[in-house]
Amino acid sequence: MPPRRSAGSGAEAELPEYAGQYRLESRLGSGGMGVVHLARSTSGLRLAVKVIHAEFARDPEFRGRFRQEVAAARRVSGAFTAPVVDADPEAERPWMATLFIPGLTLAEHVKRNGSLSSAQLRQVMAGLAEALRDIHRAGVVHRDLKPSNVLLAEDGPKVIDFGISRPSDSELRTETGKLIGTPPFMAPEQFRRPREVGPAADVFALGSVLVHAATGRGPFDSDSPYVVAYQVVHDEPDLTGVPDDLAPLIARCLAKEPDERPTPDELMAELRLVSSLYDTQAFIPAQRTQEPEAESRESATHVRRGRRAASGSGDGDGDGDGGNGKNGEHERGATAERPSRFRRRVLLAVAVGVAAVLAVGGVLVFGLPTGDDGSTSRSDSASGSERRADADAFRPWVTKVDTDPDGMPQCMYGSGALRCAGPGVLAASVDPRDGKVLWTRKAKVTEDVPTAAPVISGGLLHTVTPDGKQLLALDPRTGKTRWTLDIAAYTGGVQHTSDTVLLTSPDGTITGVDGATGERLWRDRVTGRSLPSLAYFGGDLVYATTPTSDDASTQVIAVDPRTGDVRWRHRLNGVLTPVGTWKGTLWFTAQNAYAETESIVGYTPGSGGERRIPLDLPLLSATASLHDESVYLLAAGGALVAVDVEAGKQRWRFETSVSRGSQPTADERNVYVTTPDGRLLATDARTGTLVGQTPPRLTGGTGGVVAELPAPVVVGDRIYASAPDGSVFAVDARKPADW
Repeated sequence: MPPRRSAGSGAEAELPEYAGQYRLESRLGSGGMGVVHLARSTSGLRLAVKVIHAEFARDPEFRGRFRQEVAAARRVSGAFTAPVVDADPEAERPWMATLFIPGLTLAEHVKRNGSLSSAQLRQVMAGLAEALRDIHRAGVVHRDLKPSNVLLAEDGPKVIDFGISRPSDSELRTETGKLIGTPPFMAPEQFRRPREVGPAADVFALGSVLVHAATGRGPFDSDSPYVVAYQVVHDEPDLTGVPDDLAPLIARCLAKEPDERPTPDELMAELRLVSSLYDTQAFIPAQRTQEPEAESRESATHVRRGRRAASGSGDGDGDGDGGNGKNGEHERGATAERPSRFRRRVLLAVAVGVAAVLAVGGVLVFGLPTGDDGSTSRSDSASGSERRADADAFRPWVTKVDTDPDGMPQCMYGSGALRCAGPGVLAASVDPRDGKVLWTRKAKVTEDVPTAAPVISGGLLHTVTPDGKQLLALDPRTGKTRWTLDIAAYTGGVQHTSDTVLLTSPDGTITGVDGATGERLWRDRVTGRSLPSLAYFGGDLVYATTPTSDDASTQVIAVDPRTGDVRWRHRLNGVLTPVGTWKGTLWFTAQNAYAETESIVGYTPGSGGERRIPLDLPLLSATASLHDESVYLLAAGGALVAVDVEAGKQRWRFETSVSRGSQPTADERNVYVTTPDGRLLATDARTGTLVGQTPPRLTGGTGGVVAELPAPVVVGDRIYASAPDGSVFAVDARKPADW
């Protein structure tokens, strides 16, 4: 098949037809080292493929540098970058394919639409600080962060182009006397000591990027790169035009000495002090499509409806080549863009009002008498009328269950109370009316954190010790131990049903244990050979799923948890994860080879009927839940999606701007998500619009990141959630605007 020809007259008029197995459809942009193409995989997934210029492909030193770029990009591939899909640094023309991200670069956005507002600048600053935190945690220093290497995607900024980045354990080093980077965005040490550049250089570059975003120019500005280099090393930055509330923080980023600059974690912590409420809706920049006529007819409609238009982005300014295209100045026939439209912001006054109410109410923490086995208790003799769940009289509350500092409790509702566990606490019982702690069982081992909330099974409260070796069954009224079971050998997992505990051995054997007595009921290898995953959604069945070794299909077995009897088994195509049942149909999410959820699958036992509902766009690392006829999914990048399984279509998509959230939960009104900074978000279940959020409740001491975010708990008209500061709180589901 002959190569396609470019309309341009650049060094390479002949464009390759394929990079590996990926067909190159059109050119997004060009830089000094290569060309970035829009491409599609065999399944239709859109990719941005960088193909290195032929002249550099013959240079062994450059090939080594490109191999390093691929390695660095793979190490940091995640929510804040363009994930690497495939690459071949050893090909005749080396190439790398990343997921295509529709969106302009920050450089393009500022050039076309002007500087960012203070609120938009805070959003970009927070997003890039999160990105640098993850990049540095992976042991990588970017070394060329600049506006053209920041993509403004729908779910927040993405950092691209790791062409001159360097992993900390890399053997490839910068040659003495050779400067690599973009002078206006380089740190002083990159000019003075290029072989000693560390993560702090990226923070300096972040400061320069933010000044450009706020003013349209850099903090060190000259037509001569030599003058800029002198200014970076010796002069103070020009912050004229930078918002007053952010100028001091940006100035710290631009400190001459690396150890005087804040870390990304410190940046995020200080940014929260600047703004008491994160804005949860990222602004959506204008996007470029490959079909100008279609865009002119439809772009206004797409913006009004909030749909994602198929688009391309480009950005190239010399040496660097981003993973998702390059500057329109390098692209022939680029069309003019409409100004970006900005979604409505949540009013700061709402957060201030809620914070004032909570400040008046105070934090409810109670010291209680200690029981015989380390439990603490309170009199539970209140009359039924006093303890009646009266929604009209309900008032929001916040409390703590005596977890270790910065511990995020995991909670569930059962037997009339909120049941929680967390660092240092095996179990605690909380009055759902007012947040009073009824009793607490402290954990003897505090190094490990319980990975799940306690569970009611067989009328008792079950919890697992932090070391994972013992299952404890407690009296739900007092917290005293009824029985214990050694589960150290059952490393395959623990699944509770309403009256049975299912323990899985590493060889796939499942043991059923009576939840009330701890006695063994049955033992069998119901899946036949491999380790199954167990899921329970209420009712009389538990579902064991096992994907085949080639991920071509998933075996699903319905088991009676009391007897171990197999009620039915079926094999479905793809890698599937069950999310719930609705009107006799078991629903799953289906993942592709890139861990992206691409469809919802339903299977109806008996009839043998299967339904597949494709998503409009694949969702990376999505969690999901089912409520009535709707499946709600939250992707790692913050996209919240609703799928109507009865209508067989995706109903809406909302960009939360939450880089990592909890599994969504829902009622007939709203969908609820917990965020890493302790907020509870409510999104209208019918329209997908944000209707309320609580203030942040951040870690008080270490500022650490919580590994597992517990999902909110919905009970009638109340929503219960927990936060990284160790608090548990309740709000009125009927009035999310008042949170």
